[in-house]
Amino acid sequence: MSGAGEIRVDRTGQLTAGVCGWPVAHSKSPIIHRFWLDALGLEGDYVRLPVRPRGAVEAFRALPALGFIGVNVTVPHKRVALKCADRIDLSAAMTEAANILLVSEDGELVAFNSDWAGFLEPLERRNLRPSSAVVLGAGGAARAVVLALGQLGVDHLTIVNRTKAGADELLDLWLRDGGTALELVPGMQLPPADLVVNATSLGMVGQPALDVSLAALPPGATVYDLVYAPLETGLLADARARGLHRIDGLEMLIGQAAVAFDMFFGAEAPRERDAELRVLLEERAR
Repeated sequence: MSGAGEIRVDRTGQLTAGVCGWPVAHSKSPIIHRFWLDALGLEGDYVRLPVRPRGAVEAFRALPALGFIGVNVTVPHKRVALKCADRIDLSAAMTEAANILLVSEDGELVAFNSDWAGFLEPLERRNLRPSSAVVLGAGGAARAVVLALGQLGVDHLTIVNRTKAGADELLDLWLRDGGTALELVPGMQLPPADLVVNATSLGMVGQPALDVSLAALPPGATVYDLVYAPLETGLLADARARGLHRIDGLEMLIGQAAVAFDMFFGAEAPRERDAELRVLLEERAR
């Protein structure tokens, strides 16, 4: 990853960043970035930008003219954002998806992916080193998860997706032996693994439930749901009932947001205030 420090960014005047997605009303990113801006006493703002899929290309291309310093990109636009970029960082090239578009001083769109780092942070903080993992989904977030798990040293990976073809395609990124691709079937029992990651939108507010069974997971397994609205998804509630370890989507959200904040506003996020930020996010979720 080349890093935003190599890209000239004009940070004079009012700095405005945002999050693009469809839907995007549920996004907690504005709460996070505004909290950090206030904590550091910085001028700037961060807004929600609802972008319909058919207008995504035009919306991204308009960012420099609209005065945006950059945007985060969420479902379903991460691959479209990558195609719109004038320059592509290694982090986005490897995941074939962009969750950050940074606007350079000369008006270029530069694509990055901070999902990889955001996903790993809670695992590394807990010193978790799973030897086997199940990843649900094959989209942009799942691609970042698969690459991160390879870096973490996972030996066996199972990818479960709505279509087996999508799982097979993602499995090609797995640069190790011991990978399996499965089709997601309602009510299916997931295979035994140390870690299960939901990288789909299933279980999110307004989306269908994720209908899988965790019965085969061993004691001590960890269930990690990237969905953060609701904060406790059906998958995490099932994990709690079974006494399994749980990581919710807020942890990854905050981790990847910190990378973007530094890029957008030229300052490190005050992570020493994470506990206070999480209380705020949980209050807003009620």
